Amino acid sequence: MVTGSQVALPPAYVGGQVATGGRVGLFGALGTMDTPFSSTSFTEELVRNQQARSVADVLQNDPGVRVSKGFGNFQELYVIRGFPVYSDDMTYNGLYGVLPRQFVAAELLERVEVFRGATAFLNGAAPGGSGVGGAVNLAPKRARSEPLTRVTAGWEGRDEIYAAADVSRRFGADDAWGLRLNLAVRDGESSVEDENREMRVLGLGLDRRGERARFSADLGWQDHKIEAPRPQVTPAGAIPAPPSADSNFAQPWTYTDETQLFGAVRGEFDITDAVSVWGAMGGRDGKERNSLANPTAQADGTLSANRFDNGRRDRVFSADVGVRADFDTGPVGHRLVASAAQVRSRESNSYAFSDFAGFASDLYNPVAVPRPPATALTAGSLSDPTVVARVKTTSFAVADMLSFLEGRVLVTVGARYQDIDTRSYDYNTSARTGGYASDAVTPVFAAVYKPSDKVSLYANYSEALLPGKIAPGTINSQPVENAGDVLKPFRAEQVEIGVKYDAGLFAGTLSAFRTTLPNEYFDTATGIYSAGGEQENRGVELTAFGEPIEGLRLLGGATWLDAEVVKALNPTLDGKSPIGVPGFQANMNLEWDVRAVAGLTLEGRMVYTGAQPASADNKVELDSWTRFDAGVRYAFEAGGQPTTFQARVENIANEDQWVAVGGYPGSNYLTLGAPRTFRVSISTEF
Repeated sequence: MVTGSQVALPPAYVGGQVATGGRVGLFGALGTMDTPFSSTSFTEELVRNQQARSVADVLQNDPGVRVSKGFGNFQELYVIRGFPVYSDDMTYNGLYGVLPRQFVAAELLERVEVFRGATAFLNGAAPGGSGVGGAVNLAPKRARSEPLTRVTAGWEGRDEIYAAADVSRRFGADDAWGLRLNLAVRDGESSVEDENREMRVLGLGLDRRGERARFSADLGWQDHKIEAPRPQVTPAGAIPAPPSADSNFAQPWTYTDETQLFGAVRGEFDITDAVSVWGAMGGRDGKERNSLANPTAQADGTLSANRFDNGRRDRVFSADVGVRADFDTGPVGHRLVASAAQVRSRESNSYAFSDFAGFASDLYNPVAVPRPPATALTAGSLSDPTVVARVKTTSFAVADMLSFLEGRVLVTVGARYQDIDTRSYDYNTSARTGGYASDAVTPVFAAVYKPSDKVSLYANYSEALLPGKIAPGTINSQPVENAGDVLKPFRAEQVEIGVKYDAGLFAGTLSAFRTTLPNEYFDTATGIYSAGGEQENRGVELTAFGEPIEGLRLLGGATWLDAEVVKALNPTLDGKSPIGVPGFQANMNLEWDVRAVAGLTLEGRMVYTGAQPASADNKVELDSWTRFDAGVRYAFEAGGQPTTFQARVENIANEDQWVAVGGYPGSNYLTLGAPRTFRVSISTEF
């Protein structure tokens, strides 16, 4: 592994499911035992072996992550340590804003890297306003040392077909240059009745691995459409019993359609053996059209909804530059890193609603209604939306990773200055309507002590930044004295300690953390609106992976969470648990190579999530749920060519269960789990 590299990836750990390290913000690639944070990097091999379709499928393996949906849409959303991380806020090879914002196809991915904990110093403030509980970085595929031509055909759901090609070659002197092309197509009805998906994906990656210069360039295109997508449901009070997992209560005229073109380049150069510089830039041009009808449900399953149409276009530019220098001062080693980053985005948007009186349906016996006219409330042109928001985030960071006692003690200190500038515009006239500008400095302090080659103790203090809110005119009919004031960015603070163990064949991490997040608060005595509210999440995480016995691989762990709203805008909610945060969740995935049959592997996975509060007053609760998956793959030769047959079933018991509540802060919409889903594929390498 090239420690600190901004381009090279750490190798896979024993068993091939996770890597021996991953990207740690501006520090680049670090080994797991040298990293003073908790993280896991899932490999392309795991993605392929589990026939994953998206980032969410991969993250189902992480005990610290749960998957939800966006508010009123079909955006994948990830809950880490009890806090939402929007897919908008994932990084692509270290760059914010470049990835498709609702769904990222798994065929594009070499690594899915999960970082647990506040990340404002390491990556900069997340432009979408999340990142308190952690972050996700996606690394694009790279050409292998050996030539690869793999074609795959498959089937899943009811009649959804799948085809993909993965081709890579290395060329030039010493095979320094590499090229990898990925193509994929999905089309047909999913395991949810009458829900049809169409997806086309193209990914092209170029890389150079030289002795002093390393370079990568990636281009991606993704066209993803869902017709009659099953929506989330907002309970009006008590939670209705879940309907059949394969039922669809979507209106037949609803759809979501997005097309994304994106890319990035990154390079680094070793000026000397001790000094390296790097630079990266990327961008995205995304278009979306949606016609949705997300219902509200009574306890008996009676639904009420109205039509909501949306047209959107995003243009994003992201860049990052830096320098890294290694030197000694007496017995103390230093790795000094400095970087600057900027993200600029321009959002064009429009919307239209139908009559707010809505239309009725039923959760258990859906009623298809004619598409109502979306004329009750409109803003902008759906076919040609105007610019409604511009956001620019700029940051400068410097850090020193000090090394003592021949590398057994590592101490990191650093700080990042961040400037956030947002502007909003009228949907119809394009006149500026508001904005927000503020700055903050976020520090980091971290330490690693390695008493042996197998044990690493670590501790850290880090922060996350969320945009401050604007004081409203009134709260509960009481005038706000500082109405219109823009609050400073909300600064979440995290303290964490942990121990990592690496036995060579298997490894794991045990960590304990406490994260406090300020929130809005109104003092009725003074009439002042401030950031005096607070949510506190405390927890313990256990992760494990590897191949402790030859042919038997494990991947999983558990998370215990104690989340509390310490001080709320509504004082009656003080001491309550936030919506959608379970007290316990666990995962375990096992793979077994059957010795009696060469090439045969069996796999099973359990995903458990405890009960979750479904109302702010905690009087309504979502039941705990468990899902079991299983798979089999058989590798053999056909006509002298390596061939693999794979079959997988998810939700074996075909349980009908709500699997998530909320995701967007303060919301309590419900997501129904997928039904029993079969996937079959066969791939051949030439």
